Amino acid sequence: MDSQRASSLPHLLGTTLVRQGLLSLDQLDIAMKEHALQETSFEECLLNLGFMSEGALAEVLSILSGYERVNLKHTLLDPTLKSLVPRGLAERYCFIPISLDKEILRVAIADAYNVTAFDVLRTTLPGVQEVIPLIALESDILEAIDQYYGYDLSIRGLLKEIEVGSSVRDHPTIRLVNVILIDAIKLQASDIHFEPEGAFMRLRYRIDGLLTQVCTLHASYWPAICVRLKVMSEMNIAECRRPQNGRMTFYVGPREIDLRVSSHPTIHGENIVVRILDKSRSLRPLEGLGYSADVIDRIKQALQRPEGIFIITGPTGCGKTTSLYSMLGHISTPLLNIMTLEEPVEYKIPLIRQSDVRELGGIDFAEGVRSILRQDPDIILIGEIRDSPTAQMALRASMTGHQVFSTLHTNDSLSAIHRLVDLGLSEGILAGNLMAIVAQRLVRRLCSSCKQEKTSSLEEMAILNLAASVPLFVPQGCTACRGTGYRGRGAIAEVLVFDEEMSELLTRSPSRGVLKEAALERGYRPMARDARQRILSGETSLAEGLRVVDLREAA
Repeated sequence: MDSQRASSLPHLLGTTLVRQGLLSLDQLDIAMKEHALQETSFEECLLNLGFMSEGALAEVLSILSGYERVNLKHTLLDPTLKSLVPRGLAERYCFIPISLDKEILRVAIADAYNVTAFDVLRTTLPGVQEVIPLIALESDILEAIDQYYGYDLSIRGLLKEIEVGSSVRDHPTIRLVNVILIDAIKLQASDIHFEPEGAFMRLRYRIDGLLTQVCTLHASYWPAICVRLKVMSEMNIAECRRPQNGRMTFYVGPREIDLRVSSHPTIHGENIVVRILDKSRSLRPLEGLGYSADVIDRIKQALQRPEGIFIITGPTGCGKTTSLYSMLGHISTPLLNIMTLEEPVEYKIPLIRQSDVRELGGIDFAEGVRSILRQDPDIILIGEIRDSPTAQMALRASMTGHQVFSTLHTNDSLSAIHRLVDLGLSEGILAGNLMAIVAQRLVRRLCSSCKQEKTSSLEEMAILNLAASVPLFVPQGCTACRGTGYRGRGAIAEVLVFDEEMSELLTRSPSRGVLKEAALERGYRPMARDARQRILSGETSLAEGLRVVDLREAA
C-alpha cells in the first residue's frame, strides 16, 4: 500500500465497478467530475450521489485491497485498547481498534488506502509496529465508536453547568437544544416531546413506540428553547397563537438526520413535537423490517404482478411509510420510472421522483396523481388514500397498467376492502386491480441480554390457545435496554394476496366471513397468529402482544 496506489484508486475503483456492471459509464463520468470539484473522496461521491450502497462499495474495496471484511455487529472489541487509542484519533480517521497481538494492531476501517492513518498509528501508539486494516462499513464503524467510547454530554450535566454559571463557548440554550437532539438520536427515539405545564416543562422521548419521560425542566428554560427550535426549523418566532410546521437537518457524524418540527398552542404555552427521520436506520431492505419469512414471501409474490394497487394499512406510527419505501427499494431499477406523491416527503431516495403535495401550489392528491400520469410513470406511490377522488385516481392509474402503492387507516387487511367501497369503489371494479393488502403493527422485541424464561400459567395458556404448558419469556430490564426489558421493534403483519380466484370471489360482494375463509384456504395468516408465533418463539412477551393485537383472532 503506498500513496501512488491510493491516488490511483478512483480510476481503479471506477473501472472495476463499470466492468462488474455496478456502475454505468455516465455515472462514472459524473462521479469523477464531482470528485474533482469537491473536497471529498471518490468513494464518498459515489455514496452521496446514490450510485452505490455502502455494502456493495465495501465489498468491492475489500476485493481491490486484498484485505478481509469484518462485520462489527458480530465482533467483540478488546476494551483494553480504549486507553491505547484515543477517541479523537479514531473519529478523525474513521477506524476502530479490533485487536493488538505481538505488536500487530488490527483496525476496522472504511478506507484501506488511508496511508496517513496507518502512519499515525505506527508512530504515535506505543508497542505498535504493524497495522492491518479490515474493511468495514463507515456507518458501522461510527456506531461502534459511539458504543465503544460512550459520550460525555448529558442533559442533566449541562443544566447543572448552566445553573452554576459555568462559562461556555456557545450560548447555553443552543448547547442544551443540541444535546437534547443528539441524546434522542443516540437513543433511537422517533419523536421528542417538549410539553410545558405551568411551572415546569416535561421532556419525553418516544422510544420503541412508547413515550418515556427523560426529565422535567423549570418553566424559565422553555421560552428560549422554544425560540431556538423555531429558528432552527425556520418557523415564525413571533407567531404563538397558531400551529406551525417546520423542518431542519441535523448531522450526527456523517449521518444526515431530518427533523420535522410541529408547534401547537396550549393553555400553558406552545407544545412542540420533533419527529426524527434517520434514513440510515429507517430505510431497510424487506428482510430488515422484522417480517416473518412467510410474510416476506407473500409480499414478494404480490410484487411480481405488473399492475394493480398495493395497500399497507394500520394505525398511525405502525411503519406503513417505511415498509412502502422498502418495497419500492426492492423493485427499483434504472429501467423503471417511480414517482411519489407524499405529504410530506419523509426520506429522499435516489432513482425515485418524489413530490410534496404541500409544495405543489395547493393541489390535492387526486390532482397530483392526474399530473403524475402525464409523466410516463411505471410505478406510483400515493402517500395516503383519504378521499373518494384520490381512490378513483389510484384505481384509474392501476387500470392503465401501473403499479400503485398507497396506505389506508384500517384495523386489518379485510377492513381495507370495505373502506375502499366506502370511498366509492365497487367490489366489481376492485376485482382484478388489487395486488395485495398488508396490515401491520410494530411490536417491541425482548432484550436478548436480560429476558427471563418462565412457565406459562393457565390464564396464559387460555389466551394463547395452548393444550399444554410451554416456556414463555418476560422482560427483566438491564443497562443494555435502559431498564425497559425491550430493545428495538419488529413488524407483525398479515398479507391478503389477490389471485385470480380471490378476485373472482370479490365480484360477488362477499361478506367478511366468506372472504376470510377463502383467504385462509390460500395461505392467509391473520396478524394475531403472527403475533402468537413471535410470543412462543421468545421474540416478544405476551403482554406486548396483547398491547398491539387481539390474540383471540389467533385461534
